[in-house]
Amino acid sequence: MPLRRYVPVLGVAALIVLIQLIVSASGSAFYLTQLTMAAYYGLVVIGLCLLMGFAGQISLGQAGFFAIGGYSAAVLSSRSLEALSGTPVLSLLSRLGAVAERRDLYGSVVQSFAPWVGVLVALVLTAGIALLIGIPVIRLRGHYLAMATLGFGLIIYRVVLGTGILGAADGITGVPPFVVGALQVSGALGRRIQNYYIAWFLVLAGMVLALNLVHSRVGRALRSIHGSEEAANAMGVNTARYKLGTFVFSALFAAVGGIFLTHYNGGIGPSEATGMKSVRYVAIVAVGGMDNLWGALFMGSLLSFLSLRGVFGSYDDAVFAGILIVIMLFFPHGLLRSVPLRGLRELAARLGPKRLVQRSAAAAPAAPGSAPAGARKSGVPADPPAAGADPEGRL
Repeated sequence: MPLRRYVPVLGVAALIVLIQLIVSASGSAFYLTQLTMAAYYGLVVIGLCLLMGFAGQISLGQAGFFAIGGYSAAVLSSRSLEALSGTPVLSLLSRLGAVAERRDLYGSVVQSFAPWVGVLVALVLTAGIALLIGIPVIRLRGHYLAMATLGFGLIIYRVVLGTGILGAADGITGVPPFVVGALQVSGALGRRIQNYYIAWFLVLAGMVLALNLVHSRVGRALRSIHGSEEAANAMGVNTARYKLGTFVFSALFAAVGGIFLTHYNGGIGPSEATGMKSVRYVAIVAVGGMDNLWGALFMGSLLSFLSLRGVFGSYDDAVFAGILIVIMLFFPHGLLRSVPLRGLRELAARLGPKRLVQRSAAAAPAAPGSAPAGARKSGVPADPPAAGADPEGRL
C-alpha cells in the first residue's frame, strides 16, 4: 500500500486528537461519551460500505450481526459459572485464564468467563452464522437480497426480545469492563479519554484494513462484480466466493462494534437489533457515498453523534428514514459526491497553490534572450542572440 494512501489516516488521527483537546479544554468532556459510541457505530458503517459500495450487495441485517456480537460477549462475561463450581472443567478454565472473578451488586464474588473469551466466541459465532446465512442468501440480488437480510434481522430481534437468558425486553446489564493490561473498555468517567482513543484507534485500524482490501486484487474483483457480475464471471472471477467473503467480513465489522460498545455501556438491549437500526446504517452509507469509505465514516460519525445527543428527539427514526429517501431521489452517489460539492472541489483545485504558481509563472515576463512560453511549448526555437551579445544576452 503506497504511503500516500495513509495520508488521510494520519489526517483523521490528527483531527481526533484535536477534537479531544478542544473538548477537554472547553470543559465539555461529556461529548467524548457520544463520540466514543459513534466510533463503534462507525465500524458497522465501514463494513456495510464494503458490502454495498464495492460488492454491490444490499444488506438490511447489520443490526442483527451487531446484536449477535454484543449479546454473545455480554452473556459469557456476565453470567455466573456457579453450575460448574467444583468441577474439573472450571479448574481447567481457571488454569487457562478463561475465568474472571468480580463482585455483584451485593458484594458476593461471582465467577464468569473472562471478557476475552466472550470476544473470541462472539467473533466465531458471528462468522459462522454469517456463513450459514450467506451461502443461500448471497445468490439473491437487488431487493430480493435486501428482503432476505431484513428477514434475518427481524428473526434476531425477536429472539433477543423473547429469550430469558438474553434478558428479554430488559436486555443484559452488569457487563464487566474489557481489560487488556492498563487499558480498560468501560464507561467509567475517569477513563473517558482513554476509551475515546481506544474506540477511534479501532476505527482507524478497521479503515486501514478496508483500504488495503479495496486496493488489492480482492478489491478489483469486487469492483468488477459491482460493475457487472456476468462480465466478472466471464473473466474468471469467482463471484460467489468473493461476495460471500465480503458478507462475512462486513458481519465481523458489525460484531466488533457490538462487542466493544456492550463493554463500554456495561450492557445491551433489544433496541440494537431492530430493523430500523439496519435502515439507519444503510441511510448513513448512502449519505456518505456507497463506494466512499471516508465519506461514509464521516457522515456516520456526525449523524450518530447528533442522534446520541438527542438532537432529533422523538423523530430520530423518521429523520433517518427521510434522509434515505432524499438521498436516493436527489443524491444517489452520496451527498459528498453531489454536483454542487464537486463544483466546489473543482474550484478549489483551480485556485490551489500549484495552479496559482503555474499561472504566475506563465504571466511573468520572459527573461532577455529566452524563448517565449508558447514557443518553448510548441517546439519553435527562440531567436538567436543579437550580434555581439554574450550567451546570456548581455551586450
